[in-house]
This record gives sequence, C-alpha cells and structure tokens, in this order.
Amino acid sequence: MKNSSKTNIVIALAGNPNSGKTTVFNELTGSHQHVGNWPGVTVEHKEGTLRRDGHEFRVIDLPGIYSLSAYSQEEIIARDFLLNEPIDVIVNIVDASNLERNLYLTTQLLELGLPVVVALNMIDVAEGMGQRLDLDKLAGLMGVEIVPTVAAKGEGMREILDTVLKLAETGYEAPRSTRHNPEVEIEVSKLLDELPIIVNDEGRCAGSMPARWLVIKTLEGDSVARQKLAECSTDPQDTLNKVDETKRHLAEGFGDDPETVIADGRYGFIGGLLREVVTRTPSVDRIATSDRIDDVLLHRWLGIPIFLGLMWLTFKLTFDVGGVFTEWIEIGISAFGAWLEALLPAGPLSSLIIDGVIAGVGGVVVFVPNIAIIFLIISFLEDSGYMARAAFLMDRSMHVIGLHGKSFIPMLMGFGCNVPAVMATRTLETREDRLLTILINPLMSCAARLPIYILFTGIFFSAHGAMVIFSIYVLGVLLAVLSGKLFRKVLFPKAASPFVMELPPYRMPTLKGTLHHVWERTWLFLSKAGTVILAASIVIWALGSLPWGVEFSSSESLVGYLGRAIEPVVKPLGLDWRAAVALLFGIGAKEIVVSTLGVLYGGSHPSGDLNTALSESFTSLTAYTFMVVSLIYVPCIATVAAIKRETNSWKWTMFSVGYSIGLAYLVGFIVYRLGLLIGMI
Repeated sequence: MKNSSKTNIVIALAGNPNSGKTTVFNELTGSHQHVGNWPGVTVEHKEGTLRRDGHEFRVIDLPGIYSLSAYSQEEIIARDFLLNEPIDVIVNIVDASNLERNLYLTTQLLELGLPVVVALNMIDVAEGMGQRLDLDKLAGLMGVEIVPTVAAKGEGMREILDTVLKLAETGYEAPRSTRHNPEVEIEVSKLLDELPIIVNDEGRCAGSMPARWLVIKTLEGDSVARQKLAECSTDPQDTLNKVDETKRHLAEGFGDDPETVIADGRYGFIGGLLREVVTRTPSVDRIATSDRIDDVLLHRWLGIPIFLGLMWLTFKLTFDVGGVFTEWIEIGISAFGAWLEALLPAGPLSSLIIDGVIAGVGGVVVFVPNIAIIFLIISFLEDSGYMARAAFLMDRSMHVIGLHGKSFIPMLMGFGCNVPAVMATRTLETREDRLLTILINPLMSCAARLPIYILFTGIFFSAHGAMVIFSIYVLGVLLAVLSGKLFRKVLFPKAASPFVMELPPYRMPTLKGTLHHVWERTWLFLSKAGTVILAASIVIWALGSLPWGVEFSSSESLVGYLGRAIEPVVKPLGLDWRAAVALLFGIGAKEIVVSTLGVLYGGSHPSGDLNTALSESFTSLTAYTFMVVSLIYVPCIATVAAIKRETNSWKWTMFSVGYSIGLAYLVGFIVYRLGLLIGMI
C-alpha cells in the first residue's frame, strides 16, 4: 500500500500501561496538546500537534492497553479508533525491558495490516539488565521499522518522526502478520475461502476491517468482531454457523478453547522472536524453567542429537510395541479368512472375498496399531510444544544451505499427511517460499507410507526395524533439503524472506486432546480402508481374475499384461511386474500399495500368506529399494490435487509429479546398484 505525499499526518500512539507512551506523547507534542474525554465516556483523550519540515503531525495518545480484545472500555476505545479512523501510522511504544508482555499487543497490531513503527522505549534499562538486542534482525523478522528510544531523556523522538514521515510519504508494505498454530492457520484459510463475505482487493470488509482479523477475533469469541463479520456477509447465519463449527473442531482437536490456543500462538511467536534477537548476560538473567529446558533441548550441539534420538525412539515404539498388536490382528484376520474359505463354496464370490477384500483390506488394517502409536507420540510432542523446538533446531541447519527455515513447519506436518501440510504453506510470506516448500513437502514420509515400511521391515529387517524405518524418514528429509537447495538456486533465486520461528510455551498435553488427535487421524486411515482401499482391492482382484479361467494374478491375467508392460521400467531397480503394479495403484493412495501387494502376492501364493510370498519374491536389497521408491515417487492423488489448488498452476503441479518420478527412479537405481556392489542380498 502507498500513501501519496501529504502535509497532514495522523499518528496513533499505542502501547501497554507504563510503557512510557505518555512520556513519548509529551516529548513529541510539548505544549501543543489538549486533554478531554472520548465521546460518550469518561476515559481521558489526549491529542497534540507539531510541525516539522512543512508537515503537520496530529498525534493521538490512545489509552494504555494490553491487547485488542473488547473487554475493557480502554481496549474498546483504542480498537475502534485504530479500525475506524483514518490513521497514517501506528507508533507502538514497547518497554524494551519487558518485551514478552509488551510484544503481545504488537502481534495484534500487526494483524490490522496498518503501517507500524515500534518505538523500543527504555532501551537503556534493558541494557542495564544485561540484555542486548539485535535491532536490525528484530526489524527484519517483524517486518516493521524499529526505533530505539529513551523517552525520559528525549532520545529517539526525532528518529520516530523521521520514520513516520518516510512511511507516510514514500509508502509502506503491510507488516507481516503473526502466524498461528498451523492447524489454526489452515482453518482460518478455509474460512476465508468458504465464507460468503464481501472483501475488497486488500482483503478488507465491513468498512476498513481486515477479513482475516475479523475471522481470528471471532474464533477468539469476540462479540464485536462476530457482529462485524456477519455484517459483511451475504449470508450472516451461514457465516456464523461455519465459524462456530470451526471453533468446535479446534476445541476438540486441541482440548482447549480457540482463544487460549491463539494466545499461545502469539506467545509462541514472541518466544521464537526473543530467542533470535535477545542475548543476556548470564549473571543478571533470571532463567525461567522453560528457558532451562530450552537451554538443553535447543543446545547448539545437543539439540539435534536429542531430536534424532526422540525420532528413533518413536519408530522403535511404533515398530516393537505396535508389532505385538499387529501380530494379534494378523492372526485374527487369517483365522477369519480360513473360516470363510471353508464356509463359502469355491468360485468367483469366494475368490473376491478371500483373495480380494481380505487380502487387500486386511493387509492394511493390520497396521492400525502402528498408525495409532506414531500418531499418539507425534500428537504428544506437538501439543507439548516440542515439535516447534524441533523446527527451530532444523531451521539452523537449513539456513546453512540456503533453504527457507520456516518451511520445516509444514514439512513436520507432512509426517502426518501431506495434504494439510501443503495447505499449511499458506503461512509462508512469499509465493516463491510457498512454491519451494510445496515442491519438497511430499518427500516427508506421511503416515500412509508407514504400513509399507513396517511390512517389509518386519520380514527382512526385524532385528533392526526401528533403525531401518528411521533411515527412510531421514532420507526423505535429506532429499528435501538437497532438492530445496537446488530449487532455491535454479528456480527461486530470490533470497528467503525473514521470519520468526514460533516457540509456544511448554504445556502438558491433555489426555482428551491427545486421544482426540489420535482417533481423528486413525479414523481417517480406517475410513480409507473401508472405501478407497476396498474399491481398489476389488478392481485389482478383477484385473487379476480376468479373463476367466486364467490363474489368479498370473502374467496371463489383465493385471499381468499391465504389469509386464511396465516391468521393463522397474527392472533396473530389481523389481518385478507385481511391484510395479503396486506402485502404479499406489498413486491413488499410498495405503493401496500394501493392499495391492496383498492381492497380487498373498492372493496368488499357495499358502495365502503375504509375508511368505514377499520373502520368496524380494531380497533385503530389493525390499529396501522398494521402500525408497515408495517414499519418493508421485504423491497420492489427494496431495496432487492440493498442490494444484495451492499453486493454481498445472505447470507447477506437473513439475512436482515429474521431478518426484525422476528422483525416485534415480535414487532407487543408486540404492539398488550400490547394494549389488557391496554384496547386499
């Protein structure tokens, strides 16, 4: 947004009580001020003027407030003025010696989309407490102008006016908005896309109010914002119903009300910001418990080993503990299949149920315990605040090679599912950063791929299962980093925008919230088994049975013809035509890979046992190669659709598909040929 050159400039001073705001006001306006009451209330109103370099500045001293929530009379007055009055620049007075509390208001001011200058007051007091602030970095990370001041001594007043004048005359870019928890951001983005509200080109409605701000405040339970949001809607009731449904969804998912979750997000932003820009003298720093924990978990040398150790432990528990339950379910399904086989007369119906449905769907359902356990651990780590720390740690490594650090947040989400992870790239500030992150995100191994790894690891690498699965996940991250480095250099040479890694406060996850997350994600996996995977299993069974009379899933069946047509492509990777068909059908959903293997290998084997059939058809080398290719090649159809929706470009969508196929083939070929060289069988 740009403002034309003007002689009358309106400045609104906003800040916490006792931040020095009134002192700044007095220093700026001197005797040219008057005091009265705001219309209709007894709250004091201060306004002053000054002239400089041919410009007249009108300065309004807003009531001291801690937030923009409509609770106190002061907050209502300040917010109404900021939203409804013609303001050229907001000067936010911040107590430099108490940044965490003061910056909470700053994060809300940034969400208004107005030009903001942060006057970092009492900078001398902060330095006397042993704090050293990197002001240039602070300005870059917040996307605003920073002016250090000591209002009590009149220092920094001229610099405030110079900065305000520059913004008012030469224009400004709207300051970077605070980004909240990725799940909150996804829901806010959905609402902005789906709500029947009328917005202008700048994303504002109901006069001059930002639509995003109205949605967030309504989710927080702000009655005034709720009313304004309804006023700019073509269907107010539908709008409010959708917001209420989103509030319920967030409350169930987090085990807490959205207002608390959003507040935690703001404090997370502040925590990450302060970790980046503030250094303290240990002798005078009062270290809180969370800081002591962070000193260990975010340690320069210990942080990443601790993170990798936790990830290894996650896969260890997923494989070992989940394996016990998997065996029980597998025994139950086998017994059920044997009972049905004895009950049903031989024929197409029996073959459909035994060789198709049970071999396909049953082969996937057995991994529900593993899925539930990994989601349980990841949900606990996310809700406790540790995963944000993991992103902070990885950010350092990613910046070393020139990759945008904040990309790791949706990358972390990709370990659950790539679809919401792709959607979470909306939280990144520039189109280049969003595209880059979208392109590398499918390399994060989603939960749908986990059954593939567990199946082959259990057969070929049972003694080192956790380490093998861990290596697959690490390979995905390494490939994402290397691909990102290449894409940054070749496709997106523009420097990554500055950002703040949010560090939410540590909290003990609630049992209800954690179990809700686990159930929601596990149920999604089960619902796929009852719909998409069931349909795919039936289709694969039909292709394996036709034409009637041929041996089931033999090379003479339709699926055999299809497999043999594409077998030459995968032959250099040591894979046969059945593996090729499984990968092909896995484009629909990665879980289908296991169901296809169950139908083609298990259904055609004399014993009917998938593990036995795979152990006879694969070696440890080809099994690992198959897992590597499954990790890298084309993401599922749902993810491809999400990429198209978020990029709004078939070019980038097809590029994503094409490069993932090429990369999968290249890495799979290297793994297989290298394994042959070192004698791996």
